[in-house]
Amino acid sequence: MKASFMDIDPSPIQKAELFSTLLKKEIDFVISRSSILQLRQGGRLFSSGERADHFYMLLKGLIRIYKSSGDGGEEEMARFTAGDTIGDFDFARGAEYDANAVALEDSVLIMFPAYGLSMEAFALEEPHTISRILLNSIIMVTSRIKSTRKIIIENMSWVQELHRRAYEDPGTGLWKQSFLVDELNRILEDPTALIMLKPDRFKILVDSRGHGAGDEAMVRIAMILKNMSRRIGRSWPLRFKSNEVGLLVNRAGPALAEKTAHELFKAIAALEPVAAQGEIPAFPFSATVTYAVWPRDNLSWENLFQGNYALLLDTWRAGGNQVVHYTNKEAKQ
Repeated sequence: MKASFMDIDPSPIQKAELFSTLLKKEIDFVISRSSILQLRQGGRLFSSGERADHFYMLLKGLIRIYKSSGDGGEEEMARFTAGDTIGDFDFARGAEYDANAVALEDSVLIMFPAYGLSMEAFALEEPHTISRILLNSIIMVTSRIKSTRKIIIENMSWVQELHRRAYEDPGTGLWKQSFLVDELNRILEDPTALIMLKPDRFKILVDSRGHGAGDEAMVRIAMILKNMSRRIGRSWPLRFKSNEVGLLVNRAGPALAEKTAHELFKAIAALEPVAAQGEIPAFPFSATVTYAVWPRDNLSWENLFQGNYALLLDTWRAGGNQVVHYTNKEAKQ
């Protein structure tokens, strides 16, 4: 039995590894191309040798995975309960199932793609969305191979590109904060500047013109950061949380950090305002910018990061539109 996509809870789809980097409108597309599948106890989900043209997110019930042995018996491989994803690895590889799946009790699943639909047809409808799903599938397959077989292949150029994409914020193309967390020990040098930025009055822009206007503004701000990073070199443009972004710059002492922070501040103020719409006035851009230099301003990177971020929020709440230097009295002189 199938149900309308409007009845599908988006949260299991959002948690699926294959859809982890999709934007909201892309998630909506996936939901619209999925269906609800209900299996009675004893019903078969798939059989060994069938092509994995779908994968499933289990909402309710219990699914048993097993292989048939040569003597007519069965070897149980796994059991899946509510919240689990079934068959995504086979689907990502475009492989055939090497085991059987049967419902041990009445079960409800989300199936993607829905019956009668294919990834090839989707590629004609939403090529960018399908490209992102396919990229996620490659990342997932690579990650699982590495974890199970301990294959060390970091020097291969295509894997380096996948790693970069895995850390890329899909909305802006900036590095995610997770990149900074995972790679900090490799990229941190003495001195390193951390510059943070938060757009002022951003809620007014979103409330008056919608989230699309906010997304467009973040893309424009991200472009400034990326251009500055290219010009400086040895730096990474980052997205921390929501509309909080910034730059990490290696071998940047206090003078360069201050200069870069003020350049960023001026570049945001120079952005073309969002045009007036009827009674809605034009929206000019300004930003709150804070900066710090490790280890000069704090010996602890974690304390420097948290202190700089707290200063950013405090300054922004107080009205913003200025550049402020974070420091700590215990810092190295």
